[in-house]
Amino acid sequence: MGYAAVLGEALIDLLDGECDGKPVYRQAVGGGPLNVAVGVARLGSAVEFVGSLGDDALAGRIADFLTAAGVGRRGLVTVPAPTTLGVATYAGAEPEFRFYGDPPSYGLLTPDHLDPDLIEGADVLYAGSIALLCAPTLAAARRAWALGRGLRVFDPNVRPSLLTTPAAPADLRATVAEFAAGAHLVKLSAADVEVLYPGSTVERAAAELRSLGAGAVVVTRGADGALVLAGADPVPLPAPRVHAVDATGAGDSVMAALIAGLLADGPVTDPAGWPGRVAFALRVAGLVCESPGGAVSMPTRAEVAARFPD
Repeated sequence: MGYAAVLGEALIDLLDGECDGKPVYRQAVGGGPLNVAVGVARLGSAVEFVGSLGDDALAGRIADFLTAAGVGRRGLVTVPAPTTLGVATYAGAEPEFRFYGDPPSYGLLTPDHLDPDLIEGADVLYAGSIALLCAPTLAAARRAWALGRGLRVFDPNVRPSLLTTPAAPADLRATVAEFAAGAHLVKLSAADVEVLYPGSTVERAAAELRSLGAGAVVVTRGADGALVLAGADPVPLPAPRVHAVDATGAGDSVMAALIAGLLADGPVTDPAGWPGRVAFALRVAGLVCESPGGAVSMPTRAEVAARFPD
C-alpha cells in the first residue's frame, strides 16, 4: 500500500450551535480536503496533506491536529496570512458556509511550493474544493496534476457563497471539466450539480463528466444515497439508515473512503467494481452524520464494521 497526496484547503470552522439557550460557535479544524486526508488516515491508509497554512496560533492547531490524526505534513507550507475562518450555519439539511480572511490562507500555495518527489510518488493524488478558486493554488493543482503518476481523483466541493461574479459559475465549470478530463474518479454532490449544471439531472451531469474523460463519477445525494456512473448505465445506491445529527464532512468522508479503497485494493478496472466500494463509502458517511463536526467524526474501519455489522 502506498500513499495519497491530498491538495487543498485547511482552515478553522466555526460551527453554529447553542449553549444554555444562547447561540454559540464551536471551533473545529476543517476544510474539505483536510477532512478527506483525516478520513483516509482513520481508515488505515497513508496520506500526506499538501496546502498552505497561515502564520498564527490557529495554524499551529491545524498542524498539530494533522499530526495527531496520522496525516503527513511534508506538503505543508506557512504563508504570511491569518488563518481563514469558515462560519457554518444551518438553515436546512446542508450547512451553509461563509468564509472570512483576505487573502485566504489556504489559497496561497503556489507551484513553487510543491515537492515534486512527494507528488510523483503518490499512488493517489486528490485535488479540488474551494482552494482552486484562488489563482495561486489553482496553478499549484495544475502542476501537481501534470506531475502525478498515480490515480487522480477530483471533487469540486462547490460553495456558492464564493461564486461572487456573474462569470464565476462558468469559470468553475471550466475548471471542473479540465480536471475531470484526467481523473480516474470524480466525486460531487447533487448540490454541486445544481450550481455547475443548472437545470440538469445528476444522471446527465455524470454522463457529461464521463464524456470529458473521467473514469468514474460518483454523485452523492444525501439521505437518498449516491449515483455511480462508470459504465453504460448509472447505478443508484441507497444510503444506510442512520440517526443523523450533523452532515458536516459527510461528502468528504465518501471521498476519503474511496481513496482508502484505491490505496488498499488498487484501481477499479471493471465498472462492476464501483458499487461495492461506494456502498462502503456511504456507510462511512452515515457514521460521520451521527457525530457532530467534520474531521473529528471520521471513523475507523473497525467502527464502520461495528456500526453496520451486516
